[in-house]
Amino acid sequence: MLHLYCGNGKGKTTAAMGLALRAAGRGKQVVIAQFLKGADSGERLALSQLPQVALLPVPDTVKFSFRMTPEERKAEAQRYQQLLELIRQQAQDCFLLVLDEACAAVNTGLLPLQDLLSCLDGLDCEVVLTGRDPAQELVDRADYITSMEAVRHPFTQGVTAREGIEF
Repeated sequence: MLHLYCGNGKGKTTAAMGLALRAAGRGKQVVIAQFLKGADSGERLALSQLPQVALLPVPDTVKFSFRMTPEERKAEAQRYQQLLELIRQQAQDCFLLVLDEACAAVNTGLLPLQDLLSCLDGLDCEVVLTGRDPAQELVDRADYITSMEAVRHPFTQGVTAREGIEF
């Protein structure tokens, strides 16, 4: 089944990683691919300790897409094409596949929607997609849709992201 964690609120990645933890706790194989994110997150650090979880490679750091030069955007788009191929290979034997921020990668133009849909068509596992403003084609395919709503967030008061809470 396809799970979609979307909305403008905090918690999309956290929910996806929680499901990964639940599956791994039951001895299931999990593959996690992340778009638009670097290696410095508490979730990656914790999940890397579990033998049932395969974390696909990410760069140490990733710029916000709006800060990327055209050359950096091109390189990131090429990296995502390589990541899709790795996903196809790794997901063959997994129970759960998490595609964190895949919706955002599509929205920024770095990951063509059709390429993501083609990748999904070839999968035979539970899949979680996260990100704001999912494309209608993804909404139409989803079996689960959970929308996180931002009712209040310290960021609006000038509080920056905090280690262990936001990353």
